[in-house]
Order: sequence, then C-alpha cells, then structure tokens
Amino acid sequence: MSTFQEWLATEVPSEITADPLWHMEVYRIALFIGDIAWSDVSKLSQDPRMLKLSDQLYAAAGSVSANIAEGYSKASKKDQARFYEYSLGSAREARDWYFKARHVLGNNVALHRMRLLVSVIRTLLKLIPQFRARKIAEKIAEEIAPYEAYSLESLLQDVPFSD
Repeated sequence: MSTFQEWLATEVPSEITADPLWHMEVYRIALFIGDIAWSDVSKLSQDPRMLKLSDQLYAAAGSVSANIAEGYSKASKKDQARFYEYSLGSAREARDWYFKARHVLGNNVALHRMRLLVSVIRTLLKLIPQFRARKIAEKIAEEIAPYEAYSLESLLQDVPFSD
C-alpha cells in the first residue's frame, strides 16, 4: 500500500464502505491514517527507545477514526460534537507523536502523516462548531432567558472589603 487511492481500492472491505459513515471524507482519511500507522509503529518499535512512543502513536492514530465513527452514531448534535472533539484531540496528539518520530521514520514520512492529520484537524475545526451552533441555536429558540448586565463598579459598590 503506497497511496490513499491504492488503499481505497485494495484494503477497505465492503463492510466498511457500505456504511453511510463512509461518505464522510474526514472518516476515510482518519481510517487511512490509522491503517498506515501500523507500518510506522512496526518500524518505530524496532528501536527500544521508541517503544513507548510507538504505543502512544498507535493509540492516538486509531482513536481519530474511532471517535469520528462514535460521534457519527450519536443522535444528539451535542454528543456528536463531543466525540468529534475527542477525535480532534487524538489527531493533534498523533501529529505530535509523528513529529517526535521523524528521527526514526524520516522527515518525508513524518511530514506526509502530519499533513494528513492537519487535513483531519482542519475539517474537524469546521465541523465541530456547526454541531455546537445548531444545538445552541435550538436551545435559544426554545427558551429566551432575559438577563441584565451589571458593571463591575455596581457589583462591588455594597461589598465590604474589610470588617
């Protein structure tokens, strides 16, 4: 497996591609990252100094697509956003581990993986607020709670500073 297109054509079974989740491009890229992380981790784990890093990298890379899948399955927009946020955190963590692993994997491989993760991060940064905004907008439409804003001076006016 050398490219994303080859991976799509040869590695992904119909049990995954038949799911509506497959239509999310960010999921496809995240699943690809999780899959190619296996070969990267295999190379890293050959160096005893990189064992802990390789475990962390594999967990973070796999968590990206897993959390997108979990979020996609939630009925509530708030719950969806929460899992997409978890995925965002895992993508950032995996990018960090790839940066640290560049000494063993090589700059070109690490840069390729970090670019893939950046594309996932950018997509999630656009996606998450849409789910959050909808939920907030629905809540506001249901119940408008009036509030008054007070100045700091008026709030502190009657507060004793010493006894």
